[in-house]
Amino acid sequence: MTTVIQPDPAPVEAPASPWHAGERLLQEHVGVAARMAQIGPKVLRDYMPDQHRDFYAQLPLLLAGAVDPAGDPWAGALEGEPGFAWSPDPRVLRVAAMPDADDPLAAGLGPGKALGLLGIELQTRRRNRVNGLVSAWDGKRFEVTVGQSFGNCPQYIQTREWHFSRAPGLRFAGGARESAGLDAAAAALIRRSDTFFVASYADTPEGGRQVDISHRGGRPGFVRVDGDVLTIPDFSGNRYFNTLGNLAANPRAGLLFIDFERGDTLQLSGPTELVLEGPEVASFEGAERLWRVRALRAVRRPGALALRWRFGDYAPTSLATGQWPAAL
Repeated sequence: MTTVIQPDPAPVEAPASPWHAGERLLQEHVGVAARMAQIGPKVLRDYMPDQHRDFYAQLPLLLAGAVDPAGDPWAGALEGEPGFAWSPDPRVLRVAAMPDADDPLAAGLGPGKALGLLGIELQTRRRNRVNGLVSAWDGKRFEVTVGQSFGNCPQYIQTREWHFSRAPGLRFAGGARESAGLDAAAAALIRRSDTFFVASYADTPEGGRQVDISHRGGRPGFVRVDGDVLTIPDFSGNRYFNTLGNLAANPRAGLLFIDFERGDTLQLSGPTELVLEGPEVASFEGAERLWRVRALRAVRRPGALALRWRFGDYAPTSLATGQWPAAL
C-alpha cells in the first residue's frame, strides 16, 4: 500500500485590518477589538455597492470633510439639484459642485487631496460614506476615487423635508464672518441645534491620510457650550470609532452646524480632547464617553445654503428610547 503524503495547505492570510491604530485603540478600550477585526473587512469596501451609487445620485446635499494647508480639518456642505453627484463606476464618485471661495472647506480641496464625503437623506434617515482621494479636478467639479465606502444605520437622525429657496448655483452675497472663538450668535446656534457634522483625519503608515466626516444628533442642547469649548456626549454606536479613533490619533476636528430654516452655516475648527471615563461622563445622561473641541476659528456664513428644511415625523424625545443620542 502506497502512502501519499500531501503537502500542508498554504496558510490563509487574514485580510489586512481596515482600522488604523487610533480606531483600534478605542475598540480595545471597550473590548470589541477582536470582533471588529472580523467585521471590518466585510463592511469597509474599496468600492460602492450599486445601491450606494444610486443613493448618491438622488441627493441634493453632500457633507464634505477636508484638511487645509495648516493641517486644520473643516466640515462643509455641497448642494445641487439631485444628480449633481453620480457614480460612473463603483470606484468613482463625481460631484458637480464646489464650495464658495469664502468657505474654509475650499482650502482643503484640490487634485490629489484626501477627502471624506457623507451622503445623508434626512427625510428617510439613510446615510452612506465615501472616503478617498480627489482624482480629477477642473475647478467646477471633481472626482473622488474610493478608498473606503460604507453605510451607517439610521440612528439619531432627525427627519427633515427639503426644498430649494433659490437655484443652488446662485451664490448668496452675504459674506463670511470669521472670528477667533465663539461669539454670542454662534453659541446660540449650537445650543439650539439637534444636528451637526464633524470632520476628522489621521495620517497612517498603511493608507496615508484618511479623512472622514460623520453625523451627530441629539435633543437640542445636547452639545454643551462653555466659552469657546464644546463638550459632546458620545453614546452607543456601531463601534467603528471612525471619528473618535481619528481624534485619538490626531486631536483636531472641524464641525459644521446648519440653521436648517435659514440656510446659515457655522464652521469651527480646533483641538480636541477625549474623556473616556470618569464622573463627568456620568453627568451626561446615557453617555459612554465625551469629547471636547476648543473653537479656535469660527466662520459664520449667513444664508450660505440654498436648501431649506422643515421637521419631519421622526423626532424622538427620550434618551430612554435608545434612538436619540449622538453615535459613532
